[in-house]
Amino acid sequence: MILIGGKSPAAALFIGGSNQDVTDIQLSESIMTDRNEVTHHYTHGGLLAAIRAGLEQLGKTPQSVTVDDLGPVEEFHIGGRVASEIFLDQLALSANDHVLDVGCALGGTSRFVASRYASHIFGIDLTKEYIDTGRSLCAWVGLEHLITLEQGSATSLPCADATFDKSYMLHVGMNIADKNLLATEVSRVLKPGGKFGIYDIMRIGPGDLSFPVPWATTKNTSFVASSDDYKLALDNAGFDIVSERNRHNFALDFFDKLKANSLLANGPPALGTHILMGATAPEKVQNIVENLTEGRLAPIELIAQKRKC
Repeated sequence: MILIGGKSPAAALFIGGSNQDVTDIQLSESIMTDRNEVTHHYTHGGLLAAIRAGLEQLGKTPQSVTVDDLGPVEEFHIGGRVASEIFLDQLALSANDHVLDVGCALGGTSRFVASRYASHIFGIDLTKEYIDTGRSLCAWVGLEHLITLEQGSATSLPCADATFDKSYMLHVGMNIADKNLLATEVSRVLKPGGKFGIYDIMRIGPGDLSFPVPWATTKNTSFVASSDDYKLALDNAGFDIVSERNRHNFALDFFDKLKANSLLANGPPALGTHILMGATAPEKVQNIVENLTEGRLAPIELIAQKRKC
């Protein structure tokens, strides 16, 4: 049962609870429903075993696997590791930085950042299986001393104010309805002057979206917004926009190469994001390509900086 301010929903109705109490309860229940649907969408059920099986096909073991070996399965966003490198270089990460990975999934980008820049990473994600799997993968590649992964929500971060030097998220905002709350929470935990990088799929044109897609089975948990919506939320939360880049053509090229490689190999690779998407992976990929081709969506990079005063 959800408790708001010490009162259950029934108590709010029968002991003089205000209309606002009831509204807050209904909103909280709606948020919890959304979160449950999101975690259900992403939960695999046997993810670590599936990754281990893929590694065996490649002749690798948990003792011999590297961050680069895991890249194809754990960089769950358009462009994979290539996109991560181009995007993250804009944040000027360093070994002195404490970095927040919002919606870290398996922690693939966290491991890349730790291995490339030696930054300290705190990653948070709603899906327990992702966090459990990610912790195992960190141990496999010997990076658990630089990375902490925790289950939790991006709109209620379990972190003190001004904890982090930098933050980023890759293909996360599509599952978060309240972009204002997201931006406010990230701003709260960032130090003044800290950078926040966003690489999300955003709305660029009209039209109903085709489902399922990699981030949602139905429209119920898809909260795609325009870059203007993101920028307004960031501005309200105390950020200035440093740069913006539409990666639409990059995305189409990425999927063309993905298709060509699959045809050449007569099937998907031993390790790839199809493992995360499960049996509906072909349909999800087909629909995201359709949404991109029809000009409804595009992956867009936004780099923002928290104001110093």
